[in-house]
Amino acid sequence: MAVKIRDEFIDELVKGCKTAEDVVGIQGVVKELTKRLLEKLLDTELTTHLGYEKNKTPEKKKGNARNGHSAKTILTGEDELELKIPRDRKGEFEPLAVPKHQRRFEGFDQKIISMFARGMSLSEIQGHLKEIYNVDVSPSLISDVTDAVIEDVREWQNRPLDPVYPVMFFDAIMVKSRENGKTENKAVYLALGINMEGRKELLGLWIADTEGAKFWLNVITEIKNRGVNDILIACIDGLKGFPEAIAAVFPHTEIQLCVVHMIRNSLKYVSYKDYKEVVADLKGVYKAQTEDEAKQNLEKFASKWDRKYPTISQLWRRNWELVRPFFAYPDEIRKIIYTTNAIESINSSVRKIIRSRGAFPNNEAIIKIMYLALMNAAKKWTMPIQNWKLALQRFAIRFEGRVQL
Repeated sequence: MAVKIRDEFIDELVKGCKTAEDVVGIQGVVKELTKRLLEKLLDTELTTHLGYEKNKTPEKKKGNARNGHSAKTILTGEDELELKIPRDRKGEFEPLAVPKHQRRFEGFDQKIISMFARGMSLSEIQGHLKEIYNVDVSPSLISDVTDAVIEDVREWQNRPLDPVYPVMFFDAIMVKSRENGKTENKAVYLALGINMEGRKELLGLWIADTEGAKFWLNVITEIKNRGVNDILIACIDGLKGFPEAIAAVFPHTEIQLCVVHMIRNSLKYVSYKDYKEVVADLKGVYKAQTEDEAKQNLEKFASKWDRKYPTISQLWRRNWELVRPFFAYPDEIRKIIYTTNAIESINSSVRKIIRSRGAFPNNEAIIKIMYLALMNAAKKWTMPIQNWKLALQRFAIRFEGRVQL
C-alpha cells in the first residue's frame, strides 16, 4: 500500500541530523522510527483483540485486559531491534506484525540464504553479519534458516514437467561427503532441458554414491513420471550403459555423445610438444561438414598419429554411432548439441562455490547448497537459445509428427 508522507513530517524527523549515519545508522532516525511504528502497530492489534481503546475501562464480561509489555529482540537487515511487545492478562493475544517466537524478519533470512548460496560457510556468514551489521547470530540459527530451503527443493523436485523437450543434457558432478566418519565421493546427477521456447530449464538434482547407468535409469524414469512424453535428442557423456538406460524409457530418443568429452578423452595422454598439432588434426574430424568427410579425416588422422597415439582413433571408431547424429544437422543445431557445455557451465559455477567448503556433512547439506547455487545460475537464463526458431523448424522436419510448431 503506497502511503504519501508529508514533507513537514520528514522535516521534523531529520531535524538535528547532520550526517547519513544520523538518519540510517545503527542509532539513526530510521531505526527509531521502525521501532516506534512496529510498537504502535502491535498496540493497535491488541486494541482490536481486546475490543477497547488503551486507557479505557474494559468490558467486564470479557474479563481480559492489558498486562504491560515484554521485551523482545528482533534481527533485521541492519542490526538488532529492541521492541516492547504488549501483553494481555489471559495470554491469548497472538500478534501478527511480529508473531510469537519470530526472532528475525524475512528480509534478514534472505540475506543469510543469499550468502549461503554464494558458498559462504556458517562461520563466515556469522562473521560477516557481525562485521557489517553488528549482529551476533548463532550457527544454529543460520542452519535453521537454510533448512527451510529443503521444503522448496521438495516442491521444485516434484513439479510437473513439459510433455516435450527437444534437447536434454545429462551430466553428474562429484562432491565430497563426510558421513560415518570418513570422506567419500558422492555423485550429484543433473538433468537440463531445452524446452519448446528454447529456454534452459533445470529439471532436477539427485544424489547417489557413484555415477552409474542404473541410477540414471531411475532419474530418467522419474522425469517421465513427471509428465515428459518425448525427448528428441539426449546429450550425454561416454558412461557405459547410459544410452541403453535412456532407450529403455524413451526408445525413440536420439542419443548424441558429447563431442567435448570425446576431445578431452582423446587428448589425455598427448604430449605437450604434439598437443597443438593433434588438436588441429582432430578438428578436421568433428568440424567436418558431412559424416563422409568426417570419416575420411579420421582415417587421415589415424594414418598420421596411430603409431604414437593409437587409442585416439580407436576411441572415435568405437563411439562413432553415438557421435554421427551430430553431422546430420546444420550449424544452428550443432551449436546446441555439440557439447554438454550448457550443463557443464552450471557445474563450473557450482564448483566455485563448493571448492572452499571441503566435505559436506550429509546429503541434505549437499542438496541445500547445490539447489541454491543452481537457482542463482538459472537467474541468467532470461533469453532463448540463439537461432532457436531455425533449430525448431529443422527438428519438425527430422522428427516428423513429434514437434508441434
